[in-house]
Amino acid sequence: MRGGVGLFTSRRARGFSLLEVLAAFVILALVGTVLFRLFGASLNNAGAADDYSRAVLLAQSRLAAAAAAVPLSEGSDQGLSEDGRYAWATSITPYVPPDSTPDQLRFGAAAAVVLWRIAVTVTWPGTLGGERSVALSTVRLANKQVGLGPR
Repeated sequence: MRGGVGLFTSRRARGFSLLEVLAAFVILALVGTVLFRLFGASLNNAGAADDYSRAVLLAQSRLAAAAAAVPLSEGSDQGLSEDGRYAWATSITPYVPPDSTPDQLRFGAAAAVVLWRIAVTVTWPGTLGGERSVALSTVRLANKQVGLGPR
């Protein structure tokens, strides 16, 4: 019986073979590579989300500034953000509903109010030389400006 126990302990004391150690390192390297790639991709996504959030905030502020103008008039404006990374363009045009009939357009022209479509587009450089953009628009109701000339 004593010989059996000695044989069992001597086999156990040998340790791992070189092939087993190499296989463990290969598996560890593969898992590490996958984890580093996932971590890198998540950092890129976080950066893209930050850029997108900044662009939306800029678009919202330009949209609010354009909508606050009194009186509203047809036109466009463009510029750069303070850091120069984001370019914005604002346009104000009369709103024409989709699928509107000529009768509806004549009725709208005779009304004392006018609908203005205010649109803002913000663009910024994306990854790999591409360009990203976000566009926001709204419709604002305003009194029609009546000419002050002779009647």
